[in-house]
Amino acid sequence: MKSSITILLLALSVFVESRQKSAPKEKLPNIVIIFMDDLGYGDLSCYGALDYKTPNLDQLAAQGIRFTNFLSAQPVCSASRAGLLTGCYPNRLNISGALFPNAKVGINPDETTLAELLKEKNYATGIFGKWHLGDHQKFLPLQHGFDEYFGIPFSNDMWPVWYDGKPATPEQKGRFQFPPLALMEGNNKVGEIKTLEDQGLLTKRLTERAVSFIQKNKSRPFFLYLPHPMPHVPIAASSTFKGKSKQGEYGDVLMEIDWSVGQIMQTLTANGLDKNTLVIFTSDNGPWYNFGNHAGSNGGLREGKGTSFEGGLRVPCIMRWKGRLPEGVVCNQLSSTIDVLPTIADLCKIPQPAKKIDGRSMLPILEGNLDYEVRKNFYYYYRRNDLHAVRSGHWKLILPHKGRSYVNQMPGEDGFPGGSPEDVPFPMALYDLRRDPGEAYDVQAKYPEVLKSLLQVAEEARADLGDDITQRPRTNARPSGTVE
Repeated sequence: MKSSITILLLALSVFVESRQKSAPKEKLPNIVIIFMDDLGYGDLSCYGALDYKTPNLDQLAAQGIRFTNFLSAQPVCSASRAGLLTGCYPNRLNISGALFPNAKVGINPDETTLAELLKEKNYATGIFGKWHLGDHQKFLPLQHGFDEYFGIPFSNDMWPVWYDGKPATPEQKGRFQFPPLALMEGNNKVGEIKTLEDQGLLTKRLTERAVSFIQKNKSRPFFLYLPHPMPHVPIAASSTFKGKSKQGEYGDVLMEIDWSVGQIMQTLTANGLDKNTLVIFTSDNGPWYNFGNHAGSNGGLREGKGTSFEGGLRVPCIMRWKGRLPEGVVCNQLSSTIDVLPTIADLCKIPQPAKKIDGRSMLPILEGNLDYEVRKNFYYYYRRNDLHAVRSGHWKLILPHKGRSYVNQMPGEDGFPGGSPEDVPFPMALYDLRRDPGEAYDVQAKYPEVLKSLLQVAEEARADLGDDITQRPRTNARPSGTVE
């Protein structure tokens, strides 16, 4: 009797094992996010750039979806990166502005990053480029879901070098007091970026590391995050691209970034991965306009980086997944970098973070429903927690605030900044972005019901996230990470 039971159990175990082996394994897509710094809405040739070409990015758009109404989370470095990686408005996380070296705050360990989310499905995760969510070790990428990190901890202009590329002097206090710009490997400093020639090698070095990461992890699902430090100033191109553009050094830098995208795509194709990889290309905010010929184009939108007008937040976005996404189409639906995390979570069938996020899944658009409304509203917060504007569909209400402006200011040249006053008063104004993307014609007197509706959206924002301008508390905000 015992022998019969043993034989039966053995047969059952063989049957179960054979079923497990024959069951199809879950096919998880690779995720590649290429995140630019200060790239303007008009800086790619498929978005209207002149005097240089971006053929690899144009091809990416031709093989995928080009978004025309895509907003960064906020028009500044650290805040926008917090939004991308957590799916939250940055002020919900108490992250604002651009964190300086040795900052006592950074991303909270209790927040779930996109890398940590993908770790739930055993993704390999790597970041090669600019982090800028705190440079204390507890805030660095390896403590927030990434297996590998090579790059710089904050913006490439946070170094003791003057605008002309020479070492800063004690009289040039803002720069002189910065520490050397570290090149990081994991949690450790492995070098320094000391000269503009060093800056010119960053795009190449980061691309090489990203290519190596793909090749090393081609047999398992991976998340590659490539946040380029440029075209944020100071800009510099390698010798291969220097002098190649009709638009000067800025065009050279964009041509090299386009080359970098081409290298990533070639590596995916060569390793048979392009049909199982979602590639997302976008920017952290619009162009830093007062740097003149070292800054990009807002594509005819109003203002640029550091403002809550469309030139500050509306950025290029291209998504491509060969054989899965529609090809060569344009999507005009309102969406944002905060929508990337929930989209990828849906795509990979991973539950969204337990804590409240603000992003909404774009998956129906990726599946071909280009009329799908990702979000109706968007909150334009800036500075510490100032509500500058709200959006509902194609209507945008500018709320009374003081802010940066580039209008009627002479831009700088060759790496030096021009004027951009920070406390220009902006009155309330209502814009119909369908007909007026340049935000030039205030129509609040013509559409009082729309004005009333958007004022209610503003109240909903204040009730949730507060507003320093109207002295409303941050009811549902969470603390940033801190160090002693």
